Amino acid sequence: MTVLETIYIETPLSRNTLNVLHSGDQVQIFGVIYTARDATHERMCKAIQQGKELPFDPKGQIIFYVGPRPAPPGRIIGSAGPTTASRMGPFTPMLIERGLKGMIGKGRRSERVRQMAMEHGCVYFGSVEGTAALLSGCIQHAEVVAFEDLGPEAIYRLTVSGFPAIVVNDLHGRDLYEERRNLYRRLWAG
Repeated sequence: MTVLETIYIETPLSRNTLNVLHSGDQVQIFGVIYTARDATHERMCKAIQQGKELPFDPKGQIIFYVGPRPAPPGRIIGSAGPTTASRMGPFTPMLIERGLKGMIGKGRRSERVRQMAMEHGCVYFGSVEGTAALLSGCIQHAEVVAFEDLGPEAIYRLTVSGFPAIVVNDLHGRDLYEERRNLYRRLWAG
């Protein structure tokens, strides 16, 4: 079995940092990331359409598709597992156009989102569902920065250390899901 090398990246992200990543690369993220889910994305896109400022500047940032659980006693945050990325698809292009450089979720992205991400220099990182407790252990600080009324769907600013993810869609047009599906087809074909 081959052991893959882990690539360490710090936020905010730059195109130079992202250019060296390829689908299938394992990364550990250090720095600040933001959380956002369906309702939050909808509010941010309405703000953009109305010419209002966003609660944070997405330029160079990563959005983690998560609705973290409340923090139990003695913890910074509760479990924080990824949610399905496709639900954010209709809203994602507006954020990519404003400089978003990374997204973390589970599941595939639409062709439109993949194309926009590649054109504007944004990478989609996958996170494995069922790892919520592990991921919350990588969060060193958490604070709500906007939309507190949405509860777990509020925007959180998270400071992370060694947050694990896998590059799914890179800047070179590669898609890990498609590559693995083709590999398994060849293996099963014989």
